[in-house]
Amino acid sequence: MIPKPVVGILGAGRFGMVVARLATNAGYPVLIAGSGDPRRIALPHDLTDVVAATAAEVAERADVVVLALPIGKYRTIPAGPLEGKLVIDAMNYWWQTDGILPDFTDPLTSSSEVVRDHLPGSRVVKALNHMGYTDLQDEARPSGQADRKAIGIAGDDPADVDVVADFVDGLGFDPVVVGRLSDGVRLEPGTDPFGADVEAEELRLMIDSFPTSQRGRRRVAAQRATPSERADSE
Repeated sequence: MIPKPVVGILGAGRFGMVVARLATNAGYPVLIAGSGDPRRIALPHDLTDVVAATAAEVAERADVVVLALPIGKYRTIPAGPLEGKLVIDAMNYWWQTDGILPDFTDPLTSSSEVVRDHLPGSRVVKALNHMGYTDLQDEARPSGQADRKAIGIAGDDPADVDVVADFVDGLGFDPVVVGRLSDGVRLEPGTDPFGADVEAEELRLMIDSFPTSQRGRRRVAAQRATPSERADSE
């Protein structure tokens, strides 16, 4: 049997712990890092197989790295050590909680493209961002179960998207491929999929409704505007 890739998680908050739990249950070796000394990470009693590590150790030892940080800290992600790594961007720019972050205000650019530009040597795929951590924890189901929920995925390399799709399936969800990394905007706050806890068919319909969503309307308006008008609106 081919061994499963080592999963590293940058971010030891509630979301990171849920991903760690799902990945461990699926048989993945898991490393998790917070913002400081790994000895300060309080691992729940059911995560005894998860290894608390530094961000540098996660970057060095993991095959797949999940970004589970507040997006305002994306510049602290170590770009050099993650060169060549498959990175799953599970972060969101949600102005209601993050405040206005100038790096993410361009309506023509998805947040994952900004993250990709910070990690130019990494293979960035968008996934695991649109479902809340409590739903992720409660809704995982075996493959083939009728009421299984879905997770959207967006990435530029089909092989990397396939790896992430297998990972999402292993966690307990049906993968739905949205398109290229730029299409990850269809999963961001201000769209129908954001916060949705739905099956694959309904998720696809939500993704297709992007042009009429709040985020979609902003993008359409920006596409029609002149450069100076776009600058004034940001």
